[in-house]
Amino acid sequence: MSAPNRMHDVIVVGAGNAALSAALAAREAGARVVVVEAAPEAEAGGNSRFTAGAFKFCYEGAADIRRLVPDLTDAEMANTDFGSLSEARYYDDLFRVTRYRSDPALAEQLVTRSRETMFWLREMGVRFVPIWGRMAVKSPDGRFAFSGELTLDAWGGGQGLVTTELAVAAARGIEIRYDHRATELLFDGVAVRGLRVRTPTGVEEFSAGAVVLGTGGFQANAEWRTRYLGPGWELAKVRGTRHNTGAGIRMALDIGAMSTGQWSGCHSVAWDNNAPTTGDIEIGDSFNKFSYPIGIMVNANGRRFIDEGSDLRIRTYSKMGRAILAQPDQFAWQVFDAKTIPLLNDSYRIKRVSKVRAETLEALAEKLEGVDAAGFLDEVRRFNAAIRTDIPFDRQVTDGRRTEGLAINKSNWSLAIDEGPFEAYQVGCGISFTYGGLATQAETGAVLDLAQRPIPGLHAAGELVGGLFYFGYPGGSGLMAGAVFGRLAGAAAASAALA
Repeated sequence: MSAPNRMHDVIVVGAGNAALSAALAAREAGARVVVVEAAPEAEAGGNSRFTAGAFKFCYEGAADIRRLVPDLTDAEMANTDFGSLSEARYYDDLFRVTRYRSDPALAEQLVTRSRETMFWLREMGVRFVPIWGRMAVKSPDGRFAFSGELTLDAWGGGQGLVTTELAVAAARGIEIRYDHRATELLFDGVAVRGLRVRTPTGVEEFSAGAVVLGTGGFQANAEWRTRYLGPGWELAKVRGTRHNTGAGIRMALDIGAMSTGQWSGCHSVAWDNNAPTTGDIEIGDSFNKFSYPIGIMVNANGRRFIDEGSDLRIRTYSKMGRAILAQPDQFAWQVFDAKTIPLLNDSYRIKRVSKVRAETLEALAEKLEGVDAAGFLDEVRRFNAAIRTDIPFDRQVTDGRRTEGLAINKSNWSLAIDEGPFEAYQVGCGISFTYGGLATQAETGAVLDLAQRPIPGLHAAGELVGGLFYFGYPGGSGLMAGAVFGRLAGAAAASAALA
């Protein structure tokens, strides 16, 4: 084992959006920063690299969007209604989706700092682009309209975000060590003094004034998934990196950190059933299948098992994976007809997709692998007959076009499955990240001990922070939370290290 390396003020563990935001904030505050990343350089970036890149943030209207995307043309501005997102509405979305369990202090920091953090990211060099393709709908007047829920992606999606943040970090003198897997915090009983790291050439110890953990949740750890989420979760596919195994959480718990949040909960989505076990960087987020609100989902018995239209997709997609995993043989088929096929997201059009197509429902039923064909045809007949056809369809809002009289009614966007050709897509459970994690001080990211006191020298940000999300989360708030709490943790760590 080598002698301690004392060249750094702050050590940041991880290289995703939260960790890199912490590194940039610490460097901005004058600290000497090193980033240690478990993944090799080709796989670096954590879960952030696999996201579509959306940020949910408060903004006051088109002027804020123009400030964040200064290269928008006058014509693009004139042709787009960007809407707005108030703090009150953000709070409402967050608390409604988390069933009012979200820690109020964490929620306050996320909501009230989201706008300023977006401007900070832009100053750091992150570029943004309007999400015209996924989140905007063309109005009758020819303009694109956003609901104000999700408006901007990082340019280049998650890969573009991480690539930019890594480049900016390097340009600002932040040292980045790949293939460096943190194994233990150096804790003297009073404060964290550094980190023990396994490298390609052996074990090293890094000494520093503060450590920021940004290592993500435990979703890539099959044993922990089964232990905390429950039986069957070892069968879920991991949407993102294979390196998020809960190492940061374990290291902190080992020195007396307090756990908090929904350890039995996670963000999980409808994911292509034949996707690889862990994320594929080349495909990124495109194994997702998020157009279920305009179709139906059936299980192996041919029966619907959930209200596909209970709310806007960005409020429901993060719980669909759990519902699918609970079905017989852990799969479902999403079914669409000629009316809705043209409305499907681009992820349904990739080459690597589990899809069947037929001109008639009877022919489609025979192609649905693992499904009771008679049960499926009966289910579609019952569904079609139960639709309130007097209510107009409007995919941009919760339109109230519902079914009535079914065991599981569909609340919105109910369209009969009756016009060929028909398509169906087989989906399973894709787990994004886990909700349980470390207890932290909201304003500084300081990790708390079992007496709820800050552990000197230890901060955390990102998916390993517990208490913010429960049961689900509003789309785009994951990356936003990573940036907000990463920035706070990095600044606080630098202040402590330089004091």
